[in-house]
Amino acid sequence: MLRIGLTGGIGSGKSTVATLLAQRGAVVVDADRIAREVVEPGTPGLAAVVAEFGSGVLTAEGALDRPALAAVVFGDPAARARLDAVVHPLVRARAAEQVQAAPPDAVVVQDVPLLVETGQAGSYDLVLVVETDLGTRVARLGERGLPAEDARARIASQATDEERRAVADVVLRNDGDRAALEAQVERFWAERVQPALG
Repeated sequence: MLRIGLTGGIGSGKSTVATLLAQRGAVVVDADRIAREVVEPGTPGLAAVVAEFGSGVLTAEGALDRPALAAVVFGDPAARARLDAVVHPLVRARAAEQVQAAPPDAVVVQDVPLLVETGQAGSYDLVLVVETDLGTRVARLGERGLPAEDARARIASQATDEERRAVADVVLRNDGDRAALEAQVERFWAERVQPALG
């Protein structure tokens, strides 16, 4: 099994790279998707979040109210650390289950937005970083409905490009079009993945 850690800042295009790798046969384990699953209604994860932050982080239907929770934790590092202490172990456990379920000869790509921030770089055979200039990231987040000021604050709360580069085996630049990114993914697959598989 070849384990690849895929990371990059919010709005960098990580999800697009994950999709391109999946098209080449990789098994993708998506930490963001898992993070949503572990706090779905009825889960121990949601119960733990409510126990930590109160019922004000729930919608009227009893689901997690993400904007309400973000308002509580985003500007408060201590509150964010409390949330991370609840959610991160659940995400890691579920991700480990998905990795174990993959075939022994699989290329497993773990899409981990906070790979650098959580000190996980050493857990992978290769670390692949997607990097995009700030203006492009802010514009992409704006297209998703995030105001520019909020987008810049979220970007600033994450690891810097320099911190990500420090742990990267390969950096993909995603400032061009999809075809340019796809060409870089194809080169990564040919030069780094296939030789590692023998």
